[in-house]
Amino acid sequence: MTQSLPAAVDMADMTWPPPPYRAPVPAVTGADGIRCFDGITYATTAGYRPRLLDVRVPAGEGPFPAVVWVHGGGWLDGDRRYPPPTVAVELLHGAVLGAGLALVSIDYRHSLEAPFPAQLHDVKAAIRYVRTFAGVLGIDPERIGVWGESAGGHLAALAGLVGPDTPGGAVLEGAQGVGAGETGVRAVVDWYGVCDLVSLAGHPLPQMPGGTDFPNPYEALLGASVAQRPDLARAASPVTYATPGSNPPPFLLVHGTRDGLVPYSQSEQLAHALTRAGGDVTLTPVEDADHIFLGSPDIQQIVTDSVAFLARHLDAGA
Repeated sequence: MTQSLPAAVDMADMTWPPPPYRAPVPAVTGADGIRCFDGITYATTAGYRPRLLDVRVPAGEGPFPAVVWVHGGGWLDGDRRYPPPTVAVELLHGAVLGAGLALVSIDYRHSLEAPFPAQLHDVKAAIRYVRTFAGVLGIDPERIGVWGESAGGHLAALAGLVGPDTPGGAVLEGAQGVGAGETGVRAVVDWYGVCDLVSLAGHPLPQMPGGTDFPNPYEALLGASVAQRPDLARAASPVTYATPGSNPPPFLLVHGTRDGLVPYSQSEQLAHALTRAGGDVTLTPVEDADHIFLGSPDIQQIVTDSVAFLARHLDAGA
């Protein structure tokens, strides 16, 4: 007697080698009408954990513009599900969805799994995936922005500045997941991200609490010191690509003026380069705030302003 497979079994799960990505499973719709796609595998590479993303889509017909959220953690740590400790999940998600934007939160390979440009390859793969399955997800593939904090801000800036036609950019597109397709974005929000690894090399890192032995994040990202790999450090620096004629998308840079980990001058440097490149750039200092906006009395306003910038440039509500 032939035994049939349970209906829940996906034949794609039985193939070998595993597929480079998986199609979205049906959304779970809440009582508020928000549709949730959780734990979608957007890219796989043999020997590495699958890269996952979550999607939250506002109630309504759509298609909706989308924001790709890239978490921080020094490229060594972090998780798509958690914003920095100063920003509540409910605040971030509520502000984005309330503005009529879909939210795509992504994981990427950490630097001790694979050095740069693996992280950017994964961000690009996530953008390709969202475009490929935009119809299923209820997203407008022509209205995608990217928003990141700290290491994620650095990757968001690179995603906005680097394309296949950028000098040196072809090798930074990668072939993860879907493998090929458009990865450009219409707007970038960069919270306190690194813009120039070369100029940052001499900046002392803060002491970790309790003398914790934590790897140097810049050396882990590059797989070597900046002095050993200045070429790779320049390739990993967003400021390298903000050049006259590069036609960057609109940027919002938000940075604490007392940031002891990534100096405020990093965002000043990128803002200057974007201005020279003819870009539309807004630099917002958060007075007396440290990294992750510690010390700021109004995190909610920072989130609100960042979402408003994205909603404006992605034509939310159109």
